[in-house]
Amino acid sequence: MTNNLSQNKQHIVNLLDKNELLIKADLVHLSNLTEEEIAFLDKAWQEADVKRRRKIVSHLVQLSQEDFRLDFSSLFVFCLKEDDRIIRAQAIAGLEQEENYLHIPLLIEILRKDKSTEVREAATKVLGKFALLGELDKLSQDDVSAVYSVLLEILDSDAESNQLRCQALEAVAPLNMPRVKQLIEEAYRSDDTSLKISAIRAMGINNQPFWLDTLLGELDNSEFKIRYEAVRACGELGIDMALPYILKILETGDSPMQEAAITALGEIGGEEARQALEVLKKNPKKRISNAAKIALKELDICEDPLSFDF
Repeated sequence: MTNNLSQNKQHIVNLLDKNELLIKADLVHLSNLTEEEIAFLDKAWQEADVKRRRKIVSHLVQLSQEDFRLDFSSLFVFCLKEDDRIIRAQAIAGLEQEENYLHIPLLIEILRKDKSTEVREAATKVLGKFALLGELDKLSQDDVSAVYSVLLEILDSDAESNQLRCQALEAVAPLNMPRVKQLIEEAYRSDDTSLKISAIRAMGINNQPFWLDTLLGELDNSEFKIRYEAVRACGELGIDMALPYILKILETGDSPMQEAAITALGEIGGEEARQALEVLKKNPKKRISNAAKIALKELDICEDPLSFDF
């Protein structure tokens, strides 16, 4: 046990040394750190070059996305007390891969007290994932209420930036809570384009059928971003009434809009969508054919999730 701990300490020293080559594969030694190893890291971390620390955390976030067996959560939580705002934001992005409800109070405190807009935006995004877990009954009611309350604080504050309020709106959107529909409607009616775009995104995330008419009406909007987000939101709703409109966009839209429409077909599903995607996967434009192949996989998973080889 002592030898293993000594080896891990040496790995930490080597990883933090800016004169040593940073090999991504060696970062697995930072998975599942013990309290004693974190205490050792605490002493060495602040003395290490900040660019090296940023690079390490950035790689850890990537590794956590690539291999779910690796657990860097203790290190990400450790990094939340970092002086460097970039590292704090990176660490929060790392926690997005987790579903640990114990992180919720930390994220709420960061959203309320951190001085960095970048860090607060990162915390808002992760709280949005917890909002979705809450709507799926994977969180306690107390945790759902805590997430809901802090996001409402942001949305109700005139002192907050539009960017943060937009993110808070999208983060709270999964919840079927009293004020969510009202907040989305208010943002949609706003004269601010960024708020309206976030409201359209939120309609898709909210996943309620009553948004469909509004979204279909925006498919002819002169603003490209609004049309684009409306297509994506129609896909998230997954209602087959949107199919004729999505198919029309495939005929008349440009490549980015067509790709959004193709993704929507995969989410809506059905035989008509499948037939269109089978044709599109033979399209000479590689981006279109690749998008169609991905959408067909999505459609297959939705129709028969047990047949998919994870």
